[in-house]
Amino acid sequence: MLQKEGYIVFDIGTGNARVAIVGVTGEVYIIEREDIVYHPEALYSDSRYFSPDVLWKQIVKLAQTALEKTPNVKIIGITSTSQRQGIVLIDQEGHSFIGLPNIDNRGREWEKEFIQRDFIYEVTGRLPSALFSVLKLVGLEKKQKSLWDNIYAFTSISDWVTYKLSGVISYEPSQATETMLYDVRKHEWSDQMCELFGIPRTILPELKKAGSVLGNVLPSVAEELNLSVHVPVIVGGGDTQLAIESTFAKVNDFIVVSGTTTPICKVVDQYIVDQEKRVWTNAYTRENRWLVETNPGITGLNYQRLKKIFYPNETYQQIELEINELNNFQCVATLGSHLSEERNASKRGGFTFNVPIDHELTRAHFVAASLWEIACSIKWNYDILTSVAPCEQNYVWACGGGFQSKILAEYVASLLGKDLYIRKGYEDSSVVGAAVIANDTLGKQSKLSDTYEVIHPSKTLDSTKIYDEWKQAQRFFFNSHV
Repeated sequence: MLQKEGYIVFDIGTGNARVAIVGVTGEVYIIEREDIVYHPEALYSDSRYFSPDVLWKQIVKLAQTALEKTPNVKIIGITSTSQRQGIVLIDQEGHSFIGLPNIDNRGREWEKEFIQRDFIYEVTGRLPSALFSVLKLVGLEKKQKSLWDNIYAFTSISDWVTYKLSGVISYEPSQATETMLYDVRKHEWSDQMCELFGIPRTILPELKKAGSVLGNVLPSVAEELNLSVHVPVIVGGGDTQLAIESTFAKVNDFIVVSGTTTPICKVVDQYIVDQEKRVWTNAYTRENRWLVETNPGITGLNYQRLKKIFYPNETYQQIELEINELNNFQCVATLGSHLSEERNASKRGGFTFNVPIDHELTRAHFVAASLWEIACSIKWNYDILTSVAPCEQNYVWACGGGFQSKILAEYVASLLGKDLYIRKGYEDSSVVGAAVIANDTLGKQSKLSDTYEVIHPSKTLDSTKIYDEWKQAQRFFFNSHV
């Protein structure tokens, strides 16, 4: 049997860990996945952590299974991507002793202590928030001194994976952005931020660009996975940045990445500082490029959980079928803090509908409302982003698993008044983007498909009316629970 060339891509999301075998063509041959086990920490009001040892065993097993199922793929490289803002702490002996995911908010009570907001934003491209890695470290130092004193180094979750594979600790810039210890304009660690937040500069690993080769896979790992010891370990990057890589977006293009959260980004070739501090500016995986971003927070995760409530035994296709049969939209959903600057905060939300309850109200109305919620939150954040960095194109790139819903794609296109371009492989965009990076590194001529689907704005949906109703519902819930 003729072997195909491909990569192992480790993809550690917020909800689950995935291991994919993907070809140099971008074709995803198989993905194995398993939920990540998180634990609360009683010392904080809103915290989560995971065991790196447990997660490593999970992903090695997933990789073994994936490789067993793809015997005709010759592995020519290994790389990784992961949730942003998550970190893993490593001790003097090289042991990874605790993982703090993006949903860990143990630093929230110290957010307000850092009052140099203008300076922090100018250097890091964001304002202090428990979402970002440095506040997790601050919280650790305040209440878990024994763990804090044990830190030799820390790195992102995707860079931790490549550390486990190669033995080399590094930090990739698109991930380093999320620490608030990185000077996004200068592309280097910031001694000023380290001093301001009280973080020893010595625990920051060497920065390595996406696509850098850290070395070959460790012999012990090669043996576990039945790989050649000559397979290179390639630096990946943040899941949003690699998802955007899969679209081949150019400078000034806009991209919507629909996943657990929904980043709305523009690729730019100059550092942007928003005087009103409404956007984030991130490092990208390409030199002399940045991403300007707004993000409504949790979106796709809400939709997944509502499916379990309303459609526990049905497919997403059944949901789409029932929504398409609706004659009206009787519900409005508000399921997140989209009109607030605060990220990862617990807020009250719900559904509004006319009473007495209409006899035609069905489960499909509630799920349709949740899709409109995602689309409306994209519209709200897109408008903020375009007020800072205008969109001159008549299209927006779209990728991420959320766009498996063609209904959501139509809602978004209609609200933005733009065509949505959706390239093949969009549903596993971070994995495909990892293959793009690996291809560039190994000099493989890209064979990824250049075809894409175009979703046009609907001429029949009254999206303006629905958007106005959504904003009213958002303000009602926000004002009721301030």
